[in-house]
Amino acid sequence: MSQVLAELVELLSLERIEENLFRGQSQDLGWGQVFGGQVLGQALSAATQTVPVDRAVHSLQAYFLRPGAVDTPIVYDVDRSRDGQSFATRHVVAIQKGKPIFHLSASFHVEEEGFDHAAAMPPVPPPERLASESDLWRRYESRIPPPMRARVLNDRPIELRPVDPVDVFTPDQKPPEHALWMKAAAPIGDDAALHRYLLAYCSDFGFMTTSLRPHGASWIDGSLQTASIDHVMWFHRSFRIDDWLLHVMESPTAAGGRGFVRGSFFDRQGRLVASTAQEGLIRRRPR
Repeated sequence: MSQVLAELVELLSLERIEENLFRGQSQDLGWGQVFGGQVLGQALSAATQTVPVDRAVHSLQAYFLRPGAVDTPIVYDVDRSRDGQSFATRHVVAIQKGKPIFHLSASFHVEEEGFDHAAAMPPVPPPERLASESDLWRRYESRIPPPMRARVLNDRPIELRPVDPVDVFTPDQKPPEHALWMKAAAPIGDDAALHRYLLAYCSDFGFMTTSLRPHGASWIDGSLQTASIDHVMWFHRSFRIDDWLLHVMESPTAAGGRGFVRGSFFDRQGRLVASTAQEGLIRRRPR
């Protein structure tokens, strides 16, 4: 396992400081605040560590309340809301400097047999035929803001390969659709819970920016304010994050300074393994 991937796995593991209290550190991706996927993955990790091992997360809903500071630990307070015969529910509050910055509710379910159908994966080029996001960034190296440059050009724990990339510095108008192949940069073992934490972490990559594509706008534009408001995931089938997964995203609407995006995760065999949705702030700052 590469060092950067090992650091990410360690980041999601958390330190248990009391029965239902956990502490996590943060990584600085060069954005000046904590990446939303990090808090999502850590909160899911905290919740999972309080649930019987025969139950796996099948749904979660989260709200981002305040920006997180990258230089301050985050405490995760887990409420064991319910333990039923086949379901368990947890509520997690992420706290920094005495204030909640994030809420997560998650439901866990024992594995059961049942009816089975799923939407089909759309036809897209395989990841082997696409440039990685790191390679795309290198084309614009001189234009990347210095605080971000080292982060986006160095080795990364998750490899990303966009199907139809946007030039973030001079974006063209495109349909409100986006597809992104992703996988861990190296094998991570067989702990299914870890694969789910990492998928939650990855689910925030390129998500809200899908709602900017039809407007020829980019998150790197200093006149634009973007932030995740909420995030929802459903886990349908088993998967491995260290094999390629395709996140197919679409933004059916944007209005009132907010964009809405929904997505579907497919594995290489075309199975629908998870579904996603998010609403976020996309606001023009006053000039």
